[in-house]
Amino acid sequence: MKNKPIYWNTAIKVLSQKDKVLKRLIKKYDDKVLTSRKDIFFSLCKSIIGQQISVAAANSVFNKFEKKCVKINPTKVSKLSLKQIKSCGLSKQKAIGIKSLAIKLKKREFNPDLIKKMDDNEAIEYLSSLKQIGRWSAEMILLFTFNRSNIWPIQDIGLLRAISNNYEKKYLPPKSFVKKLEKKFSPYCSVATWYLWRSIDDEPIQY
Repeated sequence: MKNKPIYWNTAIKVLSQKDKVLKRLIKKYDDKVLTSRKDIFFSLCKSIIGQQISVAAANSVFNKFEKKCVKINPTKVSKLSLKQIKSCGLSKQKAIGIKSLAIKLKKREFNPDLIKKMDDNEAIEYLSSLKQIGRWSAEMILLFTFNRSNIWPIQDIGLLRAISNNYEKKYLPPKSFVKKLEKKFSPYCSVATWYLWRSIDDEPIQY
């Protein structure tokens, strides 16, 4: 499989040895791997649109946004009015966040290249300085755009639901158990997260 992270093969071997549930999921979902678009603006727009709505709703809104932009890049989006962005089905706050992001990137007030030199916590703090980007969105960017190996997004409803389903825990799963899994899966929490997501949605998520 092409474009998989350099740590992927080691990660699935280690996780399979550590955890019976992941061993089963890794064996079941062996057709695809985590990849990266390597386009942070595209991914940030998608993460803003996807906040606090279902995957189906997010996809619908994003498709409309993509058609409106023709090509999703800071120059194109910065030229759109808030009214045009909102017309895709976005809230005022999300529209402001996307417009602000486009302008910051165009003016080089936000530099994605700096993230490569930061650890995960520093990168989350830097990304969270952007409008409409909180911890969850920042973690999605680190996982999907930068393919960081140890992201464990405990604010993600899908991950929590997958943990409940696969480990026979009530929903929401106990925080102590979620923390226990994080310790168990480190330094490959991103890989564990990806397989747990796949257990509830056969189509891999991509930001």
